[in-house]
Amino acid sequence: MSTWLDKLRYDPIAPLLSCGVDAVIYFTRRDLLGERVGPARQLWSLPDVEKRLRKQQSYGAFTYPGKRVPVHPPHYYDLLETWKQFRFLVDQYAMTKAHPAVERAAEFLFSCQTREGDFRGFLGNQVATYYTGAIVGLLTKAGYGADPRIDRGFDWLLSMRQDDGGWTLPILTHTFTKREQARLFMADAETVQGDAGRPFSHNWTGMILRAFAEHSRRRRTAAARNAAKLLKTRFFKPDVYGSYKSPDYWERFQYPFWWNHLVAAMDAISRIGLLSDDPDVRRALDWFVRRQQSDGLWKLNNDKKRTAQHAGANEMRAWIALAICRILGRY
Repeated sequence: MSTWLDKLRYDPIAPLLSCGVDAVIYFTRRDLLGERVGPARQLWSLPDVEKRLRKQQSYGAFTYPGKRVPVHPPHYYDLLETWKQFRFLVDQYAMTKAHPAVERAAEFLFSCQTREGDFRGFLGNQVATYYTGAIVGLLTKAGYGADPRIDRGFDWLLSMRQDDGGWTLPILTHTFTKREQARLFMADAETVQGDAGRPFSHNWTGMILRAFAEHSRRRRTAAARNAAKLLKTRFFKPDVYGSYKSPDYWERFQYPFWWNHLVAAMDAISRIGLLSDDPDVRRALDWFVRRQQSDGLWKLNNDKKRTAQHAGANEMRAWIALAICRILGRY
Protein backbone atom coordinates (compact mmCIF):
# COMPACT_ATOMS: atom_id res chain seq x y z
CA MET A 1 0.00 0.00 0.00
CA SER A 2 1.35 3.42 -0.98
CA THR A 3 1.82 5.87 1.90
CA TRP A 4 2.87 9.49 2.29
CA LEU A 5 6.46 8.29 2.75
CA ASP A 6 6.50 7.02 -0.82
CA LYS A 7 6.01 10.59 -2.05
CA LEU A 8 9.32 11.73 -0.54
CA ARG A 9 12.69 11.32 -2.20
CA TYR A 10 14.52 10.57 1.04
CA ASP A 11 13.62 8.69 4.20
CA PRO A 12 12.91 11.14 7.08
CA ILE A 13 12.23 8.43 9.65
CA ALA A 14 15.79 7.21 10.13
CA PRO A 15 17.27 10.67 10.83
CA LEU A 16 14.39 11.51 13.17
CA LEU A 17 14.94 8.31 15.15
CA SER A 18 18.68 9.00 15.36
CA CYS A 19 18.48 12.75 16.11
CA GLY A 20 19.17 12.28 19.84
CA VAL A 21 16.15 14.35 20.93
CA ASP A 22 14.01 12.16 23.19
CA ALA A 23 10.74 13.98 22.52
CA VAL A 24 11.22 13.93 18.72
CA ILE A 25 11.95 10.20 18.85
CA TYR A 26 8.85 9.60 20.98
CA PHE A 27 6.54 11.51 18.61
CA THR A 28 8.14 9.92 15.53
CA ARG A 29 7.37 6.47 16.90
CA ARG A 30 3.88 7.47 18.07
CA ASP A 31 2.65 9.77 15.30
CA LEU A 32 4.56 8.62 12.22
CA LEU A 33 5.06 4.92 12.85
CA GLY A 34 1.91 4.28 14.89
CA GLU A 35 3.74 2.45 17.65
CA ARG A 36 2.40 2.04 21.17
CA VAL A 37 4.86 4.10 23.17
CA GLY A 38 2.92 4.88 26.33
CA PRO A 39 1.55 8.22 27.55
CA ALA A 40 3.31 11.51 26.84
CA ARG A 41 3.69 12.04 30.58
CA GLN A 42 7.04 10.26 30.30
CA LEU A 43 8.37 13.40 28.59
CA TRP A 44 7.43 15.66 31.49
CA SER A 45 10.47 14.70 33.55
CA LEU A 46 13.07 15.19 30.81
CA PRO A 47 16.08 17.38 31.79
CA ASP A 48 15.03 20.24 29.48
CA VAL A 49 11.59 20.39 31.10
CA GLU A 50 13.08 20.47 34.59
CA LYS A 51 15.54 23.17 33.51
CA ARG A 52 12.73 25.35 32.16
CA LEU A 53 10.52 24.85 35.21
CA ARG A 54 13.30 26.05 37.51
CA LYS A 55 12.74 29.50 35.99
CA GLN A 56 9.06 29.58 36.90
CA GLN A 57 7.98 31.92 39.67
CA SER A 58 5.58 30.93 42.42
CA TYR A 59 2.65 32.77 40.81
CA GLY A 60 3.09 30.97 37.48
CA ALA A 61 5.06 33.40 35.34
CA PHE A 62 8.57 32.69 34.06
CA THR A 63 11.60 34.85 34.79
CA TYR A 64 12.56 37.12 31.89
CA PRO A 65 16.31 36.67 31.26
CA GLY A 66 17.08 40.03 29.64
CA LYS A 67 17.37 43.59 30.84
CA ARG A 68 14.16 45.23 32.01
CA VAL A 69 13.37 48.85 31.25
CA PRO A 70 10.30 50.78 32.41
CA VAL A 71 7.43 49.78 30.16
CA HIS A 72 3.65 49.71 30.18
CA PRO A 73 2.03 47.53 31.39
CA PRO A 74 4.24 46.27 34.25
CA HIS A 75 3.44 42.62 33.52
CA TYR A 76 4.83 42.85 29.96
CA TYR A 77 8.05 40.96 30.68
CA ASP A 78 6.32 38.21 32.64
CA LEU A 79 3.71 37.80 29.91
CA LEU A 80 6.26 37.65 27.11
CA GLU A 81 8.50 35.11 28.83
CA THR A 82 5.59 32.95 29.99
CA TRP A 83 4.24 32.80 26.45
CA LYS A 84 7.69 31.81 25.17
CA GLN A 85 8.17 29.01 27.70
CA PHE A 86 4.56 27.79 27.53
CA ARG A 87 5.13 26.99 23.85
CA PHE A 88 7.93 24.57 24.68
CA LEU A 89 6.06 22.86 27.51
CA VAL A 90 2.89 22.31 25.50
CA ASP A 91 4.15 21.86 21.93
CA GLN A 92 7.38 19.95 22.50
CA TYR A 93 6.53 17.96 25.60
CA ALA A 94 2.72 17.62 25.32
CA MET A 95 2.29 18.95 28.85
CA THR A 96 -1.23 19.72 30.03
CA LYS A 97 -2.97 21.30 32.99
CA ALA A 98 -2.58 17.94 34.76
CA HIS A 99 0.91 19.19 35.61
CA PRO A 100 0.86 21.82 38.41
CA ALA A 101 3.45 24.00 36.68
CA VAL A 102 1.38 24.17 33.51
CA GLU A 103 -1.73 24.96 35.50
CA ARG A 104 0.07 27.82 37.29
CA ALA A 105 1.41 29.19 34.01
CA ALA A 106 -2.05 28.98 32.44
CA GLU A 107 -3.64 30.84 35.33
CA PHE A 108 -1.03 33.57 35.01
CA LEU A 109 -1.84 33.89 31.30
CA PHE A 110 -5.55 34.01 32.09
CA SER A 111 -4.83 36.81 34.59
CA CYS A 112 -3.73 38.89 31.57
CA GLN A 113 -7.05 38.33 29.78
CA THR A 114 -9.37 41.32 29.59
CA ARG A 115 -13.10 41.25 30.22
CA GLU A 116 -13.59 41.43 26.47
CA GLY A 117 -11.58 38.24 25.99
CA ASP A 118 -8.21 39.21 24.52
CA PHE A 119 -4.80 38.79 26.17
CA ARG A 120 -3.47 42.29 26.71
CA GLY A 121 0.02 43.52 27.51
CA PHE A 122 2.25 42.58 24.59
CA LEU A 123 1.75 45.96 22.89
CA GLY A 124 0.90 48.26 25.77
CA ASN A 125 -2.81 49.05 25.70
CA GLN A 126 -3.13 47.98 22.06
CA VAL A 127 -4.87 44.73 21.25
CA ALA A 128 -2.61 41.98 19.92
CA THR A 129 -4.99 39.80 17.91
CA TYR A 130 -2.27 37.39 16.82
CA TYR A 131 -0.91 36.73 20.33
CA THR A 132 -4.44 36.21 21.61
CA GLY A 133 -5.02 33.59 18.93
CA ALA A 134 -1.72 31.82 19.58
CA ILE A 135 -2.28 31.76 23.35
CA VAL A 136 -5.87 30.52 23.00
CA GLY A 137 -4.51 27.73 20.81
CA LEU A 138 -1.87 26.68 23.33
CA LEU A 139 -4.30 26.82 26.25
CA THR A 140 -6.75 24.69 24.28
CA LYS A 141 -4.01 22.18 23.58
CA ALA A 142 -3.11 22.17 27.29
CA GLY A 143 -6.62 21.01 28.20
CA TYR A 144 -8.61 24.22 28.61
CA GLY A 145 -10.80 23.84 25.51
CA ALA A 146 -14.01 23.63 27.56
CA ASP A 147 -13.07 26.53 29.84
CA PRO A 148 -15.47 29.52 29.47
CA ARG A 149 -12.44 31.82 29.36
CA ILE A 150 -11.40 30.10 26.14
CA ASP A 151 -14.88 30.63 24.71
CA ARG A 152 -14.54 34.31 25.59
CA GLY A 153 -11.25 34.41 23.72
CA PHE A 154 -12.77 32.82 20.63
CA ASP A 155 -15.77 35.15 20.74
CA TRP A 156 -13.44 38.13 20.91
CA LEU A 157 -11.39 36.86 17.98
CA LEU A 158 -14.52 36.44 15.88
CA SER A 159 -15.56 39.99 16.73
CA MET A 160 -12.18 41.29 15.53
CA ARG A 161 -12.31 39.89 11.99
CA GLN A 162 -11.83 42.11 8.98
CA ASP A 163 -14.72 42.35 6.56
CA ASP A 164 -13.00 39.77 4.33
CA GLY A 165 -13.02 37.17 7.13
CA GLY A 166 -9.34 37.27 8.06
CA TRP A 167 -7.48 39.19 10.74
CA THR A 168 -4.86 41.85 11.08
CA LEU A 169 -3.51 44.06 13.84
CA PRO A 170 -5.94 46.97 14.36
CA ILE A 171 -3.21 49.57 14.74
CA LEU A 172 -1.75 48.60 11.35
CA THR A 173 -4.96 49.59 9.58
CA HIS A 174 -4.02 53.24 10.25
CA THR A 175 -1.01 55.32 9.26
CA PHE A 176 1.10 56.54 12.19
CA THR A 177 4.59 57.96 12.34
CA LYS A 178 7.18 55.72 13.97
CA ARG A 179 7.27 58.07 16.92
CA GLU A 180 3.51 58.00 17.42
CA GLN A 181 3.37 54.25 16.98
CA ALA A 182 6.09 53.81 19.61
CA ARG A 183 4.06 55.95 22.04
CA LEU A 184 0.93 53.92 21.39
CA PHE A 185 2.81 50.66 21.99
CA MET A 186 4.85 51.64 25.03
CA ALA A 187 2.88 54.22 26.98
CA ASP A 188 -0.41 54.12 28.85
CA ALA A 189 -2.11 55.28 25.67
CA GLU A 190 -5.58 55.05 24.21
CA THR A 191 -6.52 51.79 22.47
CA VAL A 192 -6.71 52.27 18.72
CA GLN A 193 -9.78 50.86 16.99
CA GLY A 194 -9.14 49.11 13.68
CA ASP A 195 -10.59 49.73 10.23
CA ALA A 196 -12.44 46.49 9.39
CA GLY A 197 -12.57 47.44 5.73
CA ARG A 198 -8.83 46.98 5.26
CA PRO A 199 -7.57 43.62 3.91
CA PHE A 200 -6.43 40.80 6.17
CA SER A 201 -2.82 40.04 7.05
CA HIS A 202 -1.74 36.48 6.32
CA ASN A 203 0.90 36.64 9.06
CA TRP A 204 -1.55 37.45 11.83
CA THR A 205 -4.33 35.32 10.37
CA GLY A 206 -1.96 32.35 10.38
CA MET A 207 -1.19 32.76 14.07
CA ILE A 208 -4.86 33.17 14.99
CA LEU A 209 -5.93 30.18 12.93
CA ARG A 210 -3.87 27.91 15.23
CA ALA A 211 -6.47 28.45 17.94
CA PHE A 212 -9.28 27.19 15.73
CA ALA A 213 -7.20 24.26 14.50
CA GLU A 214 -6.57 23.11 18.08
CA HIS A 215 -10.24 23.18 19.13
CA SER A 216 -12.25 20.09 18.17
CA ARG A 217 -15.45 22.09 17.67
CA ARG A 218 -14.16 25.44 16.46
CA ARG A 219 -12.05 23.90 13.70
CA ARG A 220 -15.23 22.69 11.99
CA THR A 221 -16.86 26.13 11.82
CA ALA A 222 -17.38 28.17 8.70
CA ALA A 223 -15.27 30.97 10.20
CA ALA A 224 -12.25 28.66 10.53
CA ARG A 225 -12.67 27.18 7.07
CA ASN A 226 -13.11 30.57 5.41
CA ALA A 227 -10.02 31.95 7.14
CA ALA A 228 -8.03 28.87 6.11
CA LYS A 229 -9.12 29.43 2.50
CA LEU A 230 -7.94 33.02 2.72
CA LEU A 231 -4.61 32.05 4.24
CA LYS A 232 -3.72 29.52 1.54
CA THR A 233 -4.21 32.10 -1.22
CA ARG A 234 -1.29 34.06 0.23
CA PHE A 235 1.34 31.29 0.14
CA PHE A 236 4.74 32.66 -0.95
CA LYS A 237 3.35 36.18 -1.40
CA PRO A 238 4.24 39.38 0.51
CA ASP A 239 1.96 40.45 3.31
CA VAL A 240 -0.24 43.51 2.88
CA TYR A 241 1.30 45.29 5.86
CA GLY A 242 4.85 46.39 6.62
CA SER A 243 5.51 44.13 9.59
CA TYR A 244 6.93 40.81 8.34
CA LYS A 245 5.94 41.84 4.81
CA SER A 246 8.62 39.99 2.83
CA PRO A 247 7.54 36.72 1.18
CA ASP A 248 10.77 35.22 2.54
CA TYR A 249 9.03 34.75 5.89
CA TRP A 250 7.02 31.91 4.39
CA GLU A 251 10.27 29.91 4.29
CA ARG A 252 11.75 30.86 7.69
CA PHE A 253 10.87 27.99 9.98
CA GLN A 254 11.02 27.64 13.75
CA TYR A 255 9.51 25.29 16.29
CA PRO A 256 7.65 25.60 18.55
CA PHE A 257 5.74 27.86 16.20
CA TRP A 258 5.85 31.60 16.83
CA TRP A 259 5.41 33.71 13.69
CA ASN A 260 3.53 32.50 10.65
CA HIS A 261 5.38 30.43 8.03
CA LEU A 262 4.50 27.67 5.57
CA VAL A 263 4.86 24.77 8.02
CA ALA A 264 2.83 26.47 10.75
CA ALA A 265 0.14 27.55 8.27
CA MET A 266 -0.16 24.10 6.72
CA ASP A 267 -0.27 22.50 10.16
CA ALA A 268 -3.42 24.50 10.93
CA ILE A 269 -4.93 24.18 7.45
CA SER A 270 -4.47 20.40 7.39
CA ARG A 271 -6.28 20.00 10.71
CA ILE A 272 -9.10 22.32 9.69
CA GLY A 273 -9.63 20.00 6.76
CA LEU A 274 -8.85 21.69 3.45
CA LEU A 275 -8.22 18.87 0.97
CA SER A 276 -5.13 18.10 -1.09
CA ASP A 277 -7.00 18.64 -4.37
CA ASP A 278 -7.02 22.36 -3.61
CA PRO A 279 -4.37 23.94 -5.91
CA ASP A 280 -2.80 26.07 -3.16
CA VAL A 281 -2.64 23.17 -0.71
CA ARG A 282 -1.16 20.93 -3.42
CA ARG A 283 1.46 23.58 -4.20
CA ALA A 284 2.52 23.66 -0.55
CA LEU A 285 2.70 19.86 -0.35
CA ASP A 286 4.76 19.74 -3.53
CA TRP A 287 7.08 22.38 -2.06
CA PHE A 288 7.73 20.14 0.94
CA VAL A 289 8.59 17.24 -1.36
CA ARG A 290 10.90 19.30 -3.59
CA ARG A 291 12.74 21.04 -0.78
CA GLN A 292 13.59 17.97 1.28
CA GLN A 293 17.36 17.66 1.76
CA SER A 294 19.42 14.55 1.08
CA ASP A 295 19.75 13.91 4.84
CA GLY A 296 15.96 13.47 4.98
CA LEU A 297 15.28 16.78 6.77
CA TRP A 298 14.55 20.35 5.65
CA LYS A 299 16.42 23.65 5.85
CA LEU A 300 15.24 26.15 8.44
CA ASN A 301 15.23 28.90 5.81
CA ASN A 302 16.12 29.47 2.19
CA ASP A 303 17.57 32.94 2.56
CA LYS A 304 21.22 32.95 1.46
CA LYS A 305 21.94 35.73 3.96
CA ARG A 306 20.68 33.54 6.81
CA THR A 307 22.34 30.23 6.04
CA ALA A 308 24.64 30.14 9.10
CA GLN A 309 23.74 27.35 11.51
CA HIS A 310 22.89 28.69 14.96
CA ALA A 311 23.09 26.79 18.22
CA GLY A 312 20.28 24.26 18.34
CA ALA A 313 19.69 24.34 14.57
CA ASN A 314 20.05 20.59 14.15
CA GLU A 315 17.49 19.93 16.88
CA MET A 316 15.11 22.47 15.36
CA ARG A 317 15.50 20.85 11.94
CA ALA A 318 14.34 17.61 13.51
CA TRP A 319 11.27 19.31 14.99
CA ILE A 320 10.44 20.98 11.67
CA ALA A 321 10.82 17.65 9.84
CA LEU A 322 8.48 16.04 12.37
CA ALA A 323 5.92 18.81 11.81
CA ILE A 324 6.14 18.46 8.01
CA CYS A 325 5.78 14.69 8.22
CA ARG A 326 2.70 15.07 10.41
CA ILE A 327 1.20 17.36 7.74
CA LEU A 328 2.00 14.93 4.93
CA GLY A 329 0.56 12.09 7.00
CA ARG A 330 -2.77 13.90 7.33
CA TYR A 331 -3.01 14.07 3.54
